Amino acid sequence: MLILLLGIVSLGLAAFLLGEVATLPARERAGSLRRASSYGRSRGRSTLPGQENFRRRAVEPLLTGLARGVLRASPKASVESIGLKLLAAGLGRTVTPTAFLAAKALLAGLGVPVGVSLGAAAGKAAGGVLLFALMFAAIGFFLPDALVTMRARGRKDGIRAELPDALDLLAVSVEAGMGFDGAIQKLAEHMEGPLVEEFALMLGEVRIGESRENALKKMAERVAIPEVSAFTRSIVQADQLGISLGRILRVQAADTRMRRQSAAEEKAMKAPIKMLFPTVIFIFPAMFIVILGPAFLNLSKFF
Repeated sequence: MLILLLGIVSLGLAAFLLGEVATLPARERAGSLRRASSYGRSRGRSTLPGQENFRRRAVEPLLTGLARGVLRASPKASVESIGLKLLAAGLGRTVTPTAFLAAKALLAGLGVPVGVSLGAAAGKAAGGVLLFALMFAAIGFFLPDALVTMRARGRKDGIRAELPDALDLLAVSVEAGMGFDGAIQKLAEHMEGPLVEEFALMLGEVRIGESRENALKKMAERVAIPEVSAFTRSIVQADQLGISLGRILRVQAADTRMRRQSAAEEKAMKAPIKMLFPTVIFIFPAMFIVILGPAFLNLSKFF
């Protein structure tokens, strides 16, 4: 009973901390907007130290400490690598590396009481309960990495599929007389998806003063796809050498379309091999039972 109560309390605490982690970026943006809107205004009373936000005084230091603990436990991991992984998954603007690392620690801590509770409920010995606790702690620790990796892989596939059509639209817009920035704006108005989000972010960086070359290089680093890297290099070289952007975009669109077709053909060639194992394991036994079953029943009458 005590173990079950401990598990319930730990579950509630983990749910509260996970909610704090999930809402931390939104609360930071709201706080920044509130400070910006009240900038220059005189306040009627001063804020006492004891009236500081509880989250800023207690929760954020706790999350920072958990993140540092995870970094010590994983020497190969770093804040920069976690940030790049979140950017590749499209979460870099909503989830901070500190929040992600803290979520890993919280899920690992939550897995310990869950494993202990399940092991005790299953009637395992002390060694079995410990094994359950370690197993669920490991699952909770590596689950965020697996989810982010799956999301990043799906996002990259979506960008590869959208890139040829996006380059065609850019080429048509540039050949019609629009500038490159205007063509990207037109692309953001007529298309949706992760690639359009990256183009819109790149355009926003250019508008706030970033050079086009640096903005394109940052986009290539965020996406981390060879096709996008080749596209950004060609645009940078066209700007430096004065080459027509329309022709470059046409060539890049044709190249990316050929790559997409080659990737689709490769997947189609792998499909029969992947279908072989489920067929042998699940379909052939049922076919043998249906076909040979009556024959075995007839033969059993003679023995």
